[in-house]
Amino acid sequence: MESYTLPAGAAKPSLEDLQSGSGMQRLQELAAQAEPKARLPLETVGPAASYAQLSRRPSGVARSAPAAQAVVGPSAAAPEPARTMSFEECKKGLGSDKSFFVKSRFAVCNGASFLQTWMRNNRPVGESMFNVRVVGTIAKNSRVINFQYYFTDFLTTGTTGASAMSIKTKGNIPQSWPAGAKYTRGGKMPGTKTFAQLKAQRTFNETVTAKTGQGSMKSLDLLFAVYEPDISYTPPPGWTLRGALGGKLFMLAPRWESASYLANSTGGGKPEKKGAATFSYLTTLALSAKQGAEEQAEAAHIRQAFLVPQDTKPYMSAKKVPGQIAKDPLHRTVSKVRNEKNRAAAVKQCKRYWGPNYTNGGKECDEYPFASTYEGAAEPEFDQEAKKFNFSAKPIPKDDNQAGGLILKSFYGKNRIIDGFDDGFIVKIVS
Repeated sequence: MESYTLPAGAAKPSLEDLQSGSGMQRLQELAAQAEPKARLPLETVGPAASYAQLSRRPSGVARSAPAAQAVVGPSAAAPEPARTMSFEECKKGLGSDKSFFVKSRFAVCNGASFLQTWMRNNRPVGESMFNVRVVGTIAKNSRVINFQYYFTDFLTTGTTGASAMSIKTKGNIPQSWPAGAKYTRGGKMPGTKTFAQLKAQRTFNETVTAKTGQGSMKSLDLLFAVYEPDISYTPPPGWTLRGALGGKLFMLAPRWESASYLANSTGGGKPEKKGAATFSYLTTLALSAKQGAEEQAEAAHIRQAFLVPQDTKPYMSAKKVPGQIAKDPLHRTVSKVRNEKNRAAAVKQCKRYWGPNYTNGGKECDEYPFASTYEGAAEPEFDQEAKKFNFSAKPIPKDDNQAGGLILKSFYGKNRIIDGFDDGFIVKIVS
């Protein structure tokens, strides 16, 4: 028997193709296309991002939703991130070629197809396969992560010993930062079951909770880890297995913290429940440039900075503002000093190009990258290697500017964005 691990839903060769010889080549091509060395999603942030090789391909993502329409001003807010995911959503998000799907920082999934070619006298006589998808979800203000395992699409063709093949399922945590962290496991994992038993039972779950007080930086109690679903199998007597003895799905990257500037920092008086878990991936702030949107003028300004940076102020010949792609995200700062310096640097340029009366007509100076990020207008004052003037400042209507600020503030809170370079986000303009 030969074994292959492919993206869940990948189109596999038929037994006839395998017997003709062309199918084996196709299987090998599919396995190579699946980035066998990649172990983590491209969007991973924090220490996990350097633990294993990242995918070169973007993960599947849910459609970005702009801020919900509300009364202009104090009601502007980012949408609530998704905290649930059905099997069908996971399946659709992964499609036939993706190993990872991110619905939100609180709802992600991965998956793989496990194919076995059964051999006699070095000739393929049968095929079997099954798919595994794992959905990770986190309830609001919770330290408990639920991993739901789905075993589906069990198929056999020709002569096989698949029914009696033993399949072992584990959820490994190979690394934590800081090292040596302890976790509480719950749920009911299948352990070792046969192909036939898994086909009948299909779904299992495991919960993982990290106790408070184990993390770095007392003010954050910050703990990172990688969680790796591991599938291995053993052929029944009379059959031999060549190649992989199963495979590992892409690692998930959970994180726990209890930042004082985020919700549930005290646990409601219960220290063991303070803070919350998230998945350590970049998330997207969606802003609407559609006419009538509260933040329309700000979104249009950012879109201009993305598409025609040479037309923005201050002038810079090689301007390329960050926050557009996963490899160049924005990072939140909670430093009041840095925020104020960023703001002052932007206002200076509004006055320089539009004069001291740039606020006439009810306008304010809008800046991108945002003043609440490390990449803000004053970045060169803190980082000598940062490019000077790699930002855009422009007077826009006060209501739009303030709505954009409120949306950003609620986005930080709802998505539990922490200060520093172990986290990040990108910006998408929708219309």
